[in-house]
Amino acid sequence: MNLMNSKCAVVGVGMTPFGKQPDLTIRQLAESAVAQALADAGLGAQDVEQVFFANAAAGLITGQEMIRAQAALRNTGLGGLPMTNIENACASGSTALFHAWCAVVSGMVDVALVVGAEKLSHPDKAVSFQAYARAVDLEEPLPSHVGAGSGSIFMDIYAEKTRKYMREFGATPDDFAQIVVKSRAAAALNPLAQFRGRLTVPEVLGARMVSDPLTLPMCSPIGDGAAALVLVSAARLKRLTAPDPVWIAGMSMVSGLARQDLPNCAQRCTAAVYERSSIGAKDLDVVELHDASAPAELIHYENLGLCGKGEGASLLRSGATAVGGRISVNPSGGLLSRGHPIGATGVAQIYELVLQLRGRAGGRQRPGAKVALAENNGGQIGGDSAVGVATVLHI
Repeated sequence: MNLMNSKCAVVGVGMTPFGKQPDLTIRQLAESAVAQALADAGLGAQDVEQVFFANAAAGLITGQEMIRAQAALRNTGLGGLPMTNIENACASGSTALFHAWCAVVSGMVDVALVVGAEKLSHPDKAVSFQAYARAVDLEEPLPSHVGAGSGSIFMDIYAEKTRKYMREFGATPDDFAQIVVKSRAAAALNPLAQFRGRLTVPEVLGARMVSDPLTLPMCSPIGDGAAALVLVSAARLKRLTAPDPVWIAGMSMVSGLARQDLPNCAQRCTAAVYERSSIGAKDLDVVELHDASAPAELIHYENLGLCGKGEGASLLRSGATAVGGRISVNPSGGLLSRGHPIGATGVAQIYELVLQLRGRAGGRQRPGAKVALAENNGGQIGGDSAVGVATVLHI
């Protein structure tokens, strides 16, 4: 099947504030995001044909298993519709989007709803850390230092990759601190971001060390939140009264190969979506990428082809990736500052890019943005992410 014979547009977006929200349930968060997205699209629950619901950790945090979508959305008017529950680590939201996109471009449905909702905060922070720790192959031996001391398996994994990158390419802790400074400056302009206070390089470097060289602000936080998208076919778009569509030019989803001698997940899913959409890195105006740690953003500049190998620090220092820059990266604040409620993250990336392409991102707007890329990873297997999803959007 040639999926490019059909077109799919995002016509509605909604998102809650991200952050620790102890008084709100996954149901309440999802209901808010869904109501916003449907209102933005000018559609009602009765217009939706299929729902794709992303959540990664409810079973471990709240105890809800198996029917997470049906439970969270039972009061939204969506009851009775086909609902697909999707769990795919930190890429759960983008995986839900991938399947909704497939449903629309294949002609199966004309209107699909994507919801990502997560509640990661818990009175016992160890419970939250344990939820993250399940996103690895539990039968794969890990180095003894991973998870020891820091309490976070993934930050220890990121720290090890960071030290290797520093040795190979000369990046410094100052570079990673600059990523955080850039992230906080963007989040200060985003009313839905978890961390909106600006930081300086000395403040980032002087913060508590989590896993050398990662200080606390260099690590994405624990938080709660939800985001939702309404997707429609080109035929259904014609029947909307006031559409403001952003088109999905292509998507790609891959799994980890557990082999470090081959291109990693981020490289493979991005290369595939460039080929599918006939859009390349040079065409991009704005990018939301998976900065679960500050060094991850720098490394992903290279994975996504925004610069050559080893040139990530130079690209950062040039200012090109800052808010309003030539290729604005993570103008939402990214995972580091917008927040990372993992099931909602991939959907939140698209929320930001739709605002950017519509020209409605306020002070963090990349002027004249016409083409955007979202890149989302999840889990860990054999030294690589377990899943990678890339999406190209345009107007």
